[in-house]
Amino acid sequence: MARHHHHDHDHAHDHGISNDRRLTLALALTLGFAAVEAAGGWLAGSLALMGDAGHMLTDATALGLAALAARMARRPPSDRHSFGLGRLEVLAALANGVFMLAIVAGIAWAAVGRLLDPQPVHGPTVLVVGGLGLVVNLVAAWLLHGGEGLNVRGALLHVLGDLLGSVAAIASGAIILVTGWLAADPVLSLLICALILFASLNLLRDGVHVLLEGVPQHVDLPQVGERLAAETGVHSVHDLHIWVPDSGMTALSAHVVVTDLRDWPALLDRLHAVLREDFGIEHATLQPEPEEKPLQPMSLDQAPRPGSEAG
Repeated sequence: MARHHHHDHDHAHDHGISNDRRLTLALALTLGFAAVEAAGGWLAGSLALMGDAGHMLTDATALGLAALAARMARRPPSDRHSFGLGRLEVLAALANGVFMLAIVAGIAWAAVGRLLDPQPVHGPTVLVVGGLGLVVNLVAAWLLHGGEGLNVRGALLHVLGDLLGSVAAIASGAIILVTGWLAADPVLSLLICALILFASLNLLRDGVHVLLEGVPQHVDLPQVGERLAAETGVHSVHDLHIWVPDSGMTALSAHVVVTDLRDWPALLDRLHAVLREDFGIEHATLQPEPEEKPLQPMSLDQAPRPGSEAG
């Protein structure tokens, strides 16, 4: 009989701030500053600032979604959801990736319009508001940097997008003040869009990989199988599966053919130790199977003689 190891599905750190707490604090910072940046962008006539303010408003929605998913993911497994609700965090990460693509498209469209028809921009206001935004986003990024999983990574992507937007706003304000080149505002906006687009596509790719029950990037499935099969008492390993039930846990299941079933309890403990220490896999279900002995050919003395019958 296979032994099952139970693990808590709350994957926040055992010490420090939990994922949902980090996300809630980042949400409060982002939402508060979005209004300030929107007002500053409108007064200065800066697309970089107004675009970043719109970005921060959608970020507030994204962070709220991420915080809700993180809170729901901490609920224990139930009869209907035996793995818990951890995969909600993956879905939130995917939603945030799609949000980011929409933001990139909107800012890029406006930036191209500004390149074709330059508008006056008040450089000093852009510099001041952009600088404040940079500080706020650095604090939010610091909060999220210590979290775990795709969900927090998706939220961090939004905040890093904001941070880059603030850098672009500061740079465009400085360039416009010194040179008067109005195109600096939309050109830098397009540069930031390209960076955010690349990060968003990576996030979406990783989220889809989890939903497709893909093997985690840091795990080599053949290597795991070979390592288990090399353990003394193991004849072979088959039906090996490694996947990610949610963004904070790696799971494994396998059938292990053993030379002697009587050694299974001690062997199982050794295999779990190998998976935990060598590959960081804590949640493993291993099913033992007896080794099939090849049939021994009968000798001529044992073969029944023709015409002989049992009395």
